[in-house]
Amino acid sequence: MSMRLRSAAVTLLVMTLTLSACGRRADLAYPAGAPGPATPVGATEPPTAAQQVTPGAQAEPARSDELLRRSQERESDPFDLPPAAR
Repeated sequence: MSMRLRSAAVTLLVMTLTLSACGRRADLAYPAGAPGPATPVGATEPPTAAQQVTPGAQAEPARSDELLRRSQERESDPFDLPPAAR
């Protein structure tokens, strides 16, 4: 076995063992005695893990499929300015 092939085999073995150690064995939980997540202002209890990983309405907005029933004039946009001259 050449040195280059042996080095590649060892590298592949180390990578395989490293990736196999990353497998999920159980659900994530806070360690015993450690403080849990901070309670948001105005909430009575801290959020659960499922609530923390569920995206909010701003992260995943609802799609609007409403069609226009009649044409409407667009309001003027004060920020729609022509490009600046160089």
